[in-house]
Amino acid sequence: MDNFYPTEYTLRCVATGEEFKDEGWSLDYPTCSKPSLIRTQYAQKQLRLHDDNGLYRYRDWLPVRRLLHCNANHTTYKSEHLARVLGLENLYITFSGYLPERGATMTTCSFKECEAYGVCARISENEERVLVVASAGNSARAFAKVCSENNIKLLLVVPEDNLDALWFNAPLNTECVKLIATAKGGDYYDAIALSEAVLSSPMFYAEGGAKNVARRDGMGTTVLSAATTIGRIPDYYFQAVGSGTGAIAAWEANMRLIEDGRFGSHLMRLMVAQNAPFLPIYNAWWAQSREILPYDEVQARHDAGAIRAKVLSNRKPPYSIAGGLYDALKATNGNLFYATNEEVERASELFLRTEGIDIDAAAGVALAALCKAVKAEQIERDAVVMLNITGGGTMRYRAKNEIFHLKPSHIFATKYDKSDLLAKIERLFR
Repeated sequence: MDNFYPTEYTLRCVATGEEFKDEGWSLDYPTCSKPSLIRTQYAQKQLRLHDDNGLYRYRDWLPVRRLLHCNANHTTYKSEHLARVLGLENLYITFSGYLPERGATMTTCSFKECEAYGVCARISENEERVLVVASAGNSARAFAKVCSENNIKLLLVVPEDNLDALWFNAPLNTECVKLIATAKGGDYYDAIALSEAVLSSPMFYAEGGAKNVARRDGMGTTVLSAATTIGRIPDYYFQAVGSGTGAIAAWEANMRLIEDGRFGSHLMRLMVAQNAPFLPIYNAWWAQSREILPYDEVQARHDAGAIRAKVLSNRKPPYSIAGGLYDALKATNGNLFYATNEEVERASELFLRTEGIDIDAAAGVALAALCKAVKAEQIERDAVVMLNITGGGTMRYRAKNEIFHLKPSHIFATKYDKSDLLAKIERLFR
């Protein structure tokens, strides 16, 4: 491992262009008059790949102040069998999950480990408060793994209907990792609302979601993997979106690669997809609206419950915010697709048949979008295409390992007494 020094960077407000120093956990620019993301501006303009085993090999472009124990990695490889079926000459698969024969070693089988290792390495070793993460499942699994291994205090908030996603290959350190849930019938939006109530206590602090530069830059390492493997920036980027944070991260990583100067000077087209019938981003984009359209709450809950890819059920994505998904799609001449549950199943079966490994439903959405784009002749046959497989190998991994589940300490109904809630949650960490 190379000698480590905390990464040098500043932060920049997308809306105003003003640069400022990271005070340790800055999630926005306090004096900005409009909703805006902030971005990291790294001192190291050309990416160096370090000798670290795992995601910290990309640490020049991760806002980390320490290195954690990390053996997780994704991989990029040129497809032969799937590419032949689709008739594509330069299809590259970036695989985040468990595919050790190709170098993918994420034991949660999800690219959310990219987020968790980035965010947790941004946390000061002297932090005494409890990190709060609301999740539809995959992010919770990744953060639980990383925080358990590195003794970081964490409170997870997950819908009860999604608790099956909280599986692990070993018992967690439950002294530092705790889980609460929203009652059956609740969705990711309810988990976010419950986490916000918890955050009214000074004992806790927000991970920040899309606003956390470490989360986005961690996700962006998938594009760094692709570009450094291929030797250039891809022409097209396919991924499923729930919040769209991964696509925003891909755009930002793309711009850093352009500034690097060795990988090309073009923006890859963001080709993103949602799982029907839950289509808030898709509907807004095709209505040419910067704002997410009104979505009846009862219908939204129904639609979120109907999709195969439950992790894509974000009702309030960072779409309209400055630097958000709308801006990313506009800047890259992007496109929006949707995939039905049946199309997701067919795409997942196609990947298993051609590439030999199972993928999760969200990755099936991305492949279904690629299949549609090929059929509609929306991409050139010789284009360099990056397919971001954001989760896979779960069936193989679970078949080979004993599996343990994290159980919630409390399950809360949609309506609750806030003082009672805080009393119960604070007691978990005392």
